[in-house]
Amino acid sequence: MKISDVCLTKEISERVRVRETKKIDLVFSHDNENVVYSVRSIAKKAGFRLTDEVLIAVAASELSTNILRYAGTGIIEVSIVTDEVSQANGIELFASDKGPGINDIEQALTENYSSQTNSLGQGLPSVQRIMDEFYIESVSGKGTRVLTRKWVGYGEN
Repeated sequence: MKISDVCLTKEISERVRVRETKKIDLVFSHDNENVVYSVRSIAKKAGFRLTDEVLIAVAASELSTNILRYAGTGIIEVSIVTDEVSQANGIELFASDKGPGINDIEQALTENYSSQTNSLGQGLPSVQRIMDEFYIESVSGKGTRVLTRKWVGYGEN
């Protein structure tokens, strides 16, 4: 789903209360390790099981790898959130860069597609599969922003 500034700051965020946030600057390749460690720690604190902790960390790692690979630098914000309607706890990942942008978002979300030859093309499709909510906005020459959320216990019976 493509999002606009108004949608990102109002409609999407309106029902969600942020309880705690950690911002991670992405400059060097080893910053990805900090993302994985931080996300696992925050996911555990939010109440996720080990399996979900690992999956959420994989999604965050894919986002940070994309930023470092395609934009060079950017940020990942990891937040513990609560849905004001359902009272469910969750984790929110917000990735932002000022890189070249994605020319065709639909194509970038296609399995096995990559604009680089040394990539499997699994990054964004994996993030979309792992997380319960996925929003992306990209403007050519200005950068890309991705907002994702996963809710504790969502889809479990």
